[in-house]
Amino acid sequence: MQYSEHNFNRRNELGGSIEVISGSMFSGKTEELIRRLRRAQIAKLNVEIFKPKTDTRYDENAVVSHDLNSIFSTSVENSASILLLGTNTQVVGIDEAQFFDDQLPEVCNKLANRGIRVVVAGLDMDFQGNPFGPIPSLMAIAELVTKVHAVCMQCGGPATYSFRTVENDNKILLGQKNNYEPRCRICYNMV
Repeated sequence: MQYSEHNFNRRNELGGSIEVISGSMFSGKTEELIRRLRRAQIAKLNVEIFKPKTDTRYDENAVVSHDLNSIFSTSVENSASILLLGTNTQVVGIDEAQFFDDQLPEVCNKLANRGIRVVVAGLDMDFQGNPFGPIPSLMAIAELVTKVHAVCMQCGGPATYSFRTVENDNKILLGQKNNYEPRCRICYNMV
């Protein structure tokens, strides 16, 4: 039996859960996060959305996809700040989760244990192809993990890596298409 998002959400209407959307740059992670959160809003659920204060690429008060779709959010300094949400919150969305501290999995567990549906999106690997921030731990504790793929800019195949196109060794370099391109495993390793 295939486990669809619809069946998953029906099963967890009364209990909390953690969903993780991961993949490379330009794979549609934020787009999928916005889609799920908008559906929760259409269902008249109380939704709160968070992103790290360090992500200032598009808007300080909104989660914005590369396609410029957006949804209002609250920028926070650290994951513990997410626990200060309203008492009647039913769904929490978290974007750019790789930029949060290592306490994020614990925060998400606390929210899910309170009966809140938590939907998290973030890069699963950094530009060097290594697991990124708290995402691997979140994937381990999540009830639902969705891995989305971009299109490799070299061969057109499914891309799972974020190839940095500029010289910069910093682990974190906020960027867009001018700094990164999605690549498949073969094209990523051809450099």
